[in-house]
Amino acid sequence: MKTRTIRQTVVIHASAHNIYEMLMDEKKHALFTGGSARISRDAGGTFVTNDGYSNGTNLELEKDKKIVQTWRASDWPADHYSTLTITLSPVSSGTKLSFVQSGVPADQYEEISKGWYDYYWDPMKEALEKET
Repeated sequence: MKTRTIRQTVVIHASAHNIYEMLMDEKKHALFTGGSARISRDAGGTFVTNDGYSNGTNLELEKDKKIVQTWRASDWPADHYSTLTITLSPVSSGTKLSFVQSGVPADQYEEISKGWYDYYWDPMKEALEKET
């Protein structure tokens, strides 16, 4: 299967801590995505988000700085996982979120790439920037 890599960068006017919590806290994650979430906060732990659409395993967690996970969508070929890395870095206007997801099936690249903005980065920015 051909795969592609998604690379995205977003600046969010919020602290790295608040962004990390939105991604890793089940209740906060469910609030901004609108879908249920079960998320382990431990390396080696698993997650299921967006009402079962996505799942995977936490490979590396560095609080408020980095998240590395295996990740798959429920409509992907059986047992195929991508690897995603989220890095949070402070900038003068808030936090730069750098996102890399390798191993995305090529025929779903556009849909998945757009989905990160539509279902994660834009709603997260809206939720966090209301708080400030």
